[in-house]
Amino acid sequence: MSKLVSIVRYEKPLESVRKAIDLCHGLDHLPSKAKVYIKPNIVIWNTLVKFPKWGVITTSRVIEDVVVLLKERGIDDITIGEGIVTKAKDTETPAHAFESLGYNTLNKRYGVKAINVFEREFEEVDVGDGDILRFNADILHSDFVVDIPVLKTHAQTAVTLGIKNLKGMIDIDSRKKSHGADPVKNLNYYVAKLYEPMPPMLVLLDGIYTNALGPSFDGRLKRSNILVASSDILSADLVGAKVLGIDPTEAQHLVNAAANQGRPHDLSDVEVVGETIESVASRHEHAFPYSEDGSLPLPFAKMGVQGLAYYKYDLSMCTYCAGLNVVALQAIASAWKGEPFDDIEVLTGKAMQPQGRKKTILLGKCMCDLHKDNPNIQEKIEVKGCPPAPQVLIKAMHKAGIMVDPAVFQNMDKAPGLYMKRYEGKPEYDESFYTVS
Repeated sequence: MSKLVSIVRYEKPLESVRKAIDLCHGLDHLPSKAKVYIKPNIVIWNTLVKFPKWGVITTSRVIEDVVVLLKERGIDDITIGEGIVTKAKDTETPAHAFESLGYNTLNKRYGVKAINVFEREFEEVDVGDGDILRFNADILHSDFVVDIPVLKTHAQTAVTLGIKNLKGMIDIDSRKKSHGADPVKNLNYYVAKLYEPMPPMLVLLDGIYTNALGPSFDGRLKRSNILVASSDILSADLVGAKVLGIDPTEAQHLVNAAANQGRPHDLSDVEVVGETIESVASRHEHAFPYSEDGSLPLPFAKMGVQGLAYYKYDLSMCTYCAGLNVVALQAIASAWKGEPFDDIEVLTGKAMQPQGRKKTILLGKCMCDLHKDNPNIQEKIEVKGCPPAPQVLIKAMHKAGIMVDPAVFQNMDKAPGLYMKRYEGKPEYDESFYTVS
């Protein structure tokens, strides 16, 4: 039997979400009096500055519409849960996010609970072949899940949709484990398994805003007004990828998930209702551009940067080093004054190998451990930490002769606010989608 996926243009609050869910019969298998868990996508949050949320974070508009539809069906036990990427033991940032996004208003209005999964219990789950990941216990013990990611791309996995959104339900050690150096049991291997222990589910891809070069605020954010829904998570993601103009073969975790189910990944067993894929699809690039040999980000190559190899990221660089990596690149760009650097290479993630440069910067604990006794490194400059502290990276860069400005790192928590300038004076980028009035 074909898997049913609906595509609807977002036009009106509640009505559009209702149409998307009704067309795919997404709540037909909702148990009466169910304990329902809503999983949004809050990929990042900042308590200091306003930053672009469009195409980055699930809209509060769609969250409230789903809550209303659940309440109409007599559901009273509703929990919104997320595991935002923050510093260890930071409970203030998630609390600020939940308040700002209106989740506390949803609590007062509908009795909805909002939880930070890092303040809750995790349970071990064998996802196959003895591979253990620790999942939030609340979602595992719910009766029904409504998975509401943003319709967007991801630099490592090509797309981050219903399946990838569930990565926010595993603990930090499991997240780091999923970015392992094993060429087979890599990020795509683990992500493909994230939905297997889940209860029955409705997936609703929130494409009111979409994101190319995602998944964060530095992507290319676009008002797209698209909703994709299905009670089958893989089918929703396969269609979502096509809507983003990305063939599922570009997203290896989707190929893996299809293989795990014994299904094709070409949509041949999927029925699309509502709008056609072709009528709403547009290409959203996902890979940050690098030089042809992968040794420099393309903007660096165009600037004429010489004497430096900052190799293209791979699947083994986890989220926690990735954030620092972005700031490091910004700092290096500012430090470039036209004179060649001193034949330096920067290694990131868990698998990169030195290429015989004069100086090798090892960014992060994983790189330092991997190459602690490597005889092929001429001058080793270690940046220890998981993730490293900014001041450790500054010291290492200076030691290598890259005179980065410490202020770039000191102000990194406020950097997301700088991206707001791209959207000033453009009414289609509406903050009200991220509040509950």
